[in-house]
Amino acid sequence: MKSFLAIILCFLSIAGLQYFSIRFRVSAYGATLDPVSYAPFTFQRQNIKQEAKTFQIVNEWKYIDFEYPTFVERQLAIMNGDFNPKNNLPLGIDVYRNRLFITTPRWKDGVPASLVTVPYPTKEISPPVRPYPNWQAHSSPYNPDCSKLISVYRTTVDAQCNRLWMIDSGIVNATISLNQICPPKIVAFDLNTDEMVVRYELPPSQVKQDSLHSNIVVDVRNGNCLDAHALVTDVWRFGIVVYSLEKNRSWRVTNYNFAPNPVASDFNVYGLNFQWLDGVFGMSLTEDRRLYFHPMASFKEFMVSVDLLLNESLWTNGTVDTSKLFIAVGDRGFNGQSSTSGIARNGVMFYTQVHRDNVGCWDTAKPYTRANLGSLLDADADNSTMLIQFPNDLKVDHKEKQGVWVMSNRLPIYLYSQLDYGDINFRILRADVEDIIANSVCNPISESANNNKFALVSIEEGQCY
Repeated sequence: MKSFLAIILCFLSIAGLQYFSIRFRVSAYGATLDPVSYAPFTFQRQNIKQEAKTFQIVNEWKYIDFEYPTFVERQLAIMNGDFNPKNNLPLGIDVYRNRLFITTPRWKDGVPASLVTVPYPTKEISPPVRPYPNWQAHSSPYNPDCSKLISVYRTTVDAQCNRLWMIDSGIVNATISLNQICPPKIVAFDLNTDEMVVRYELPPSQVKQDSLHSNIVVDVRNGNCLDAHALVTDVWRFGIVVYSLEKNRSWRVTNYNFAPNPVASDFNVYGLNFQWLDGVFGMSLTEDRRLYFHPMASFKEFMVSVDLLLNESLWTNGTVDTSKLFIAVGDRGFNGQSSTSGIARNGVMFYTQVHRDNVGCWDTAKPYTRANLGSLLDADADNSTMLIQFPNDLKVDHKEKQGVWVMSNRLPIYLYSQLDYGDINFRILRADVEDIIANSVCNPISESANNNKFALVSIEEGQCY
């Protein structure tokens, strides 16, 4: 009887009850949207309790406004279509000292710059953003200068050497008609001087048709700022490009674990149903140089030694079978899709839960079992999950008292429906690492769930249990 009830509950959790559905079909050459009628989405704002040990709102916006040199220049930019506030969506988040860095990719027209900054802390909850490092560093997509920034997706801070690294996709209008106007490139700025110190275009042989390079992490060896390697994900063609700063050369790594799982490519959020065939996406580095990664369309986490990725001959000679160098760590379960992740100095990984509007955690010293995976927002508490609505990016900062930062941006509504610009659409949130996990299974001082007596059952990826 119990097994029968479990099957029924599992079926209901998968099927769900949808009051609205929109079908999105993806192919290698484009995307189509089944014609249905829909209205702008409106979330009723409620009083959100910000208790001591939860995420706190740092900034929030109804729409993103830019800080132009003069009001007249802003109005002219709006009139000629260079700036359309409704088309600007914040995607990536980073923090260093007294500044936040935010990416605004050129998914649609009217995005004047794709990397911006705001002061931290700021006197305003919804400040206008300022192009980083300045307006001159960004090229117009209509007459592109490929030496400048085109469309930045995500960034990473190399705190040892005070550098901000990024992957510039070189792509505009990716959601409408993908247009690769410049080669993708890896760029780094010196955060002390705000000068560009690295600009490396990926070789044509490492860029596939419809590649989309969207995430980056950096490994620096023993404080040697020249001995640095950037790892960049190709989310649509399922690879990782490794770039050596010292050699000024890159190579492409491929593995079947980089591919999406078709079952996990079906998303149902906010009454929208769409399919994202996103491969390797989230990456996080440990201090002992293990790389944890996962495709976005997947429920699983994987791991590989960074030393193996940095061994160029393994990936260029083709004489060694590298397929088994990657290890499947564990499974997050149904609706366990995640975009990005980060690991704190105490060994705790934080990761987005895009299907659940939540942030997950895992103590990497414990087995990757579902009993050892925690969620940091209480879904049963009043209004707690109103804080985060589609957590898209996540970073762990480098401060002495570390914080975990989340970008919440309602991306599916921006892409497939219509945002309500009378409501708060975008939020940057922060929590102290130690405080947010204090009462969770992710706290390193908590015993592993495997130390208790459990009946262990072998299940396949995404199954109910």
